[in-house]
Amino acid sequence: MGNYNESLDLVMLVDDDDTTNYLNERLLKEMQVAKQIVVMKNGREAIDYLKTAATGNGTVISPNLIFLDIKMPVMDGFSFLEEYQRAGLDAADQVVILMLTSSASFYDLERLRNYKKVKQHFSKALTKHDVREIMKEYFSTIS
Repeated sequence: MGNYNESLDLVMLVDDDDTTNYLNERLLKEMQVAKQIVVMKNGREAIDYLKTAATGNGTVISPNLIFLDIKMPVMDGFSFLEEYQRAGLDAADQVVILMLTSSASFYDLERLRNYKKVKQHFSKALTKHDVREIMKEYFSTIS
């Protein structure tokens, strides 16, 4: 159980913490969740990537799933979500965005309710149980 034979094309990790990225990437590869995993160090890098993917030039593909940290330098998770909506990147409705946080305050969790694209939040780092639940909840038609 937990081997998904790379049912997703691409998972994006957006986090400035190298250790979290390493652990999450290793777990997702071990569980064979996606053919490709990309790591972005802040929201700005992620937005730039997604804008390129939206042009449909074929070399950069849109992710099926984005794990987004709330607290990051340059552009944090909330700024990313604002820009994501403003740029119309949420129009193509196939992307699932899940928040990752080490310290979600009540205020942060309340703010997340304003974003329809954000399905859930998880504590860092992801566990096998988290990944199994995510795949079952959002991608059960594929696996």
